[in-house]
Amino acid sequence: MADYVSVFTYKNKVGLTLRASDETVMALGEKLGALCPDAYMNGYNWEALLRYYLEENASDVLEGMDPDPEADMYEAHWPLTPENEAKAKRFEKIIRSLIENGEELCRLVQEKGGEIEWD
Repeated sequence: MADYVSVFTYKNKVGLTLRASDETVMALGEKLGALCPDAYMNGYNWEALLRYYLEENASDVLEGMDPDPEADMYEAHWPLTPENEAKAKRFEKIIRSLIENGEELCRLVQEKGGEIEWD
């Protein structure tokens, strides 16, 4: 499996990291940027896009989530509970699917890019 996304636990939190600087993620980011000039895919815009996607498709994953984007990465944290560990793992699967099958994100950005609150 690609290592651009991972789930981890630290002290009393469960977290997920997406490395926006990963070659695979950057290649998709370039496609998204070509579709919408505001979609230059740094960690902040990955947060905006993933939040939009989750609001529409898996809003329960957002419950209790504390996003923490940076220039070259996106992290999300939840309090450490079995339910939140399951959310983080589900979010990891969602991200892997979206990155590996980039057509869905390309369609989303092309059709809804104007509705997304980009950085």
